[in-house]
Amino acid sequence: EVQLVESGGGLVQAGGSLRLSCATAGFPFDEYATGWFRQAPGKQREIVACVGNGDDDMYYPDFVESVKGRFTATRNNAITTAYLQMNDLKPEDTALYYCAATFYPCGPFVGAYDFWGRGTQVTVSS
Repeated sequence: EVQLVESGGGLVQAGGSLRLSCATAGFPFDEYATGWFRQAPGKQREIVACVGNGDDDMYYPDFVESVKGRFTATRNNAITTAYLQMNDLKPEDTALYYCAATFYPCGPFVGAYDFWGRGTQVTVSS
């Protein structure tokens, strides 16, 4: 059974940091790129970061203002876990954060991701 389980969300003040984790099982983790998405109420799900296995397989969207430079996606293949380090958090970062896995290289399209977790809530207070 494929499993992706996010953890590490919570309530944080603006300017604070959180590290999300995504523990996975049931698929060949080292053959998949892992992406992080978020969805705020009333908004579409959007990618915030992705990291694959190649040194250059990474993706940070230009259209998500100021994510790049604040968010960093990493992974540990040995324990099939992905991470999202989020620094200098802002109230507009408040959302449900999901991890997902794709057999393709990193990219922004929701439909390209094969497996999804259920999400972890991140709330940033001003």
